[in-house]
Amino acid sequence: MGELIDYFFDTYALYEIIMGNKDYNKFSEKIGIITTKLNLMELHYTLLLDFGIDIANKYYNKFIGFTVDIDDETIIISNQFRASMKKRKMSYVDCLGYTIAKIRGVKFLTGDKEFFDLNNVEFVK
Repeated sequence: MGELIDYFFDTYALYEIIMGNKDYNKFSEKIGIITTKLNLMELHYTLLLDFGIDIANKYYNKFIGFTVDIDDETIIISNQFRASMKKRKMSYVDCLGYTIAKIRGVKFLTGDKEFFDLNNVEFVK
């Protein structure tokens, strides 16, 4: 049967899965999803613009059960990471997700080029 492997899914990864990107197929079985409401906010907005409110709401509701809370210490660590990577122009939400992944000991799943060469990243385009 196998054990679940957890990943932090950033907005990029969630969107690619919804769009049917075959390179993300291996993350659809025996995978535990971790994300935040901020990632779902980004996803909802993008889907709202691309496909309308029904699709946006459908996927927001589908993934809401996989969100984790964000504590103050994580925000502070995330901002320190973002400041250390200032030249890469990473978003607050992405830095927060990357930080949560590191704290929880899981890989950060993304196709965002700014994370391509970082430790603890599963980069899939």
